Amino acid sequence: MFSRPLTPEQRRILDTLNVAAPPMDEMFAVRLERHFGELYEGLTAVYPDPKTMLGPLLEIMRQRYRERPADLKRLDLERTLAKDWFQRPEMIGYVCYTERFAGSFKGVEKKLDYLQSLGVTYLHLMPFLKPRPAPNDGGYAVMDYRSVREDLGTMDDLQSLATKLRQAGISLCCDLVLNHVAQEHEWAVKARLGDPKYQRYFYMFKDRTLPDQYERTLPEIFPDFAPGNFTWDAQAQRWVWTTFNAWQWDLNWANPEVFLEFADLILWLANKGIEVFRLDAIAFIWKRMGTNCQNQPEVHAITQALRAVARIVAPAVLFKAEAIVAPDDLIQYLGQDVHFGLVSDTAYHNSLMVQIWSSLASRDTRLMAQALRGFPSKPYTTAWNTYLRCHDDIGWAIADDDAAAVGLSGEAHRRFLSDYYSGRFPGSQARGLVFQENPRTGDRRISGSGASLAGLEQALEHGDMQGANLALERLLLGHAIVLGFGGIPLLYMGDELALLNDYRYLEEPEHAMDSRWVHRPRMDWAKAHRAQSDPHSIEGRMYHALRHLIAVRKSTPHFHASIEAEILEPKNPHVFAYVRRHPLGNLVALYNFSEQPQYYPLGQLAERGLTQPFDRISAKSIAVSGGLVRLEPFARLWLTQGEG
Repeated sequence: MFSRPLTPEQRRILDTLNVAAPPMDEMFAVRLERHFGELYEGLTAVYPDPKTMLGPLLEIMRQRYRERPADLKRLDLERTLAKDWFQRPEMIGYVCYTERFAGSFKGVEKKLDYLQSLGVTYLHLMPFLKPRPAPNDGGYAVMDYRSVREDLGTMDDLQSLATKLRQAGISLCCDLVLNHVAQEHEWAVKARLGDPKYQRYFYMFKDRTLPDQYERTLPEIFPDFAPGNFTWDAQAQRWVWTTFNAWQWDLNWANPEVFLEFADLILWLANKGIEVFRLDAIAFIWKRMGTNCQNQPEVHAITQALRAVARIVAPAVLFKAEAIVAPDDLIQYLGQDVHFGLVSDTAYHNSLMVQIWSSLASRDTRLMAQALRGFPSKPYTTAWNTYLRCHDDIGWAIADDDAAAVGLSGEAHRRFLSDYYSGRFPGSQARGLVFQENPRTGDRRISGSGASLAGLEQALEHGDMQGANLALERLLLGHAIVLGFGGIPLLYMGDELALLNDYRYLEEPEHAMDSRWVHRPRMDWAKAHRAQSDPHSIEGRMYHALRHLIAVRKSTPHFHASIEAEILEPKNPHVFAYVRRHPLGNLVALYNFSEQPQYYPLGQLAERGLTQPFDRISAKSIAVSGGLVRLEPFARLWLTQGEG
């Protein structure tokens, strides 16, 4: 959609390539012509001699196209004709660890009815490509991209699961770690043994001269257990760049061979049935002296080129950027300027998640409105991934400028949130754990399940049913925002049952030092069955209320991801409001972040065309008194005009 005509030079290069190796069929030829310009421009922005890469790259692409199964080629055609398939309100994501959800790939197959009952159309199975033995950063230290974890099954089992998911209308998402490999990976093993080809796959230094220069501007990702960014390897007699852990070796994407390796990997995995690639640690893949080596321009050029490769061979595939960065940096991963709409199709809206938890703690939405109102607009062909919780910790990404604009100190508010969600703040109901406290910066991230952070754990411990009710309302408020903000909402496993922190991780030596495992529980299938059969139980109330929200979302065209949520000025500091402008009429969403009833002026709704507001969640017209709409504690309203 955003492609430009080929330049005379690009046309000449493509014609030369086609003479050397003619396209196999018309479909491949048309897509190659369509996306060649963005492929070549991406390569040219990074590599000194991209023409030398094109021959080997096109051979990889032709080979993987020949191997692509017929049913996937049909899916390619369907999605080429319906490019907005992933932006539609019907898209609902579910995120889980395979072994903790169902034991194995075959186990997941047996739970498809459960996923379908929730309305899931997108399944992200957390890292399942073969990692090094523990410790392996939760699977993000990949030892072999072409094998899967033996405890989960075989590659054939994965392909079978992907097929059954596709037949059930569910797209499978796979983590693809781009920044690094495990030190046991074949490439690293050969580099350690002195193979110069594979040493060029990494950043390896004979002494500390360059590493020390880089370190002057590099942050520490895991200061507690992986300080610094370089590790001495005794066998190689080299310092190796290791941003995350000593056993995760950073790849050198300045080497064209690394690009070719990953282009082939993506297409090979796509042919196994992977439909969504979560591009893990993508922000880190380009290194530049004097910077923090994150979000460099070459990252987006590389992504554009990889996406063009996928669009030519397997256009049913989506790219999802795992970039937890500031808004002005984050928007680049969906494409801005010359990359507009040409890089990742989706990205995590980390700020929305942070602001929900911030407003739940403060009962004040002014910071939330300030931060989200200033968010740059994304390309209309892309989608945010919205979520309330995920597998990772919560880092309090509160910008000082946003805080100052509403009369707060950014540093003080971040400290308040860490105290509040670790239960240290007086009156806090939260049960979170501090993760990776950095004494130098004062940074304290938080681990914990959504339910425990919302106060359910403490309430049940004290037999406080009123507190439990409020905790469920907080959770449903948060999920309503996630479902109604626009994009692809991601439901983290167990949140639909309000599962609590699981402290058994302390009994597992490979997990005991990492508090994030407190919110990575094993699925409680007894609770799942009780939730389905008993709507009055804690888990049943959460499950059925969430299913209802999902069903309403799916029937509401206003939630199409091409439409932006326009944040409204807070007329009541406890109420978060936005409008979604749609050809069928506007939708205004209202959310009360307080335990007390609140009021919102009808005039603000009337200005958006809602003179007779109808709440799609409760399927009722809204009572108005004295020109004000009453919102019950933690109310969530999706308002349209009349009964439409």
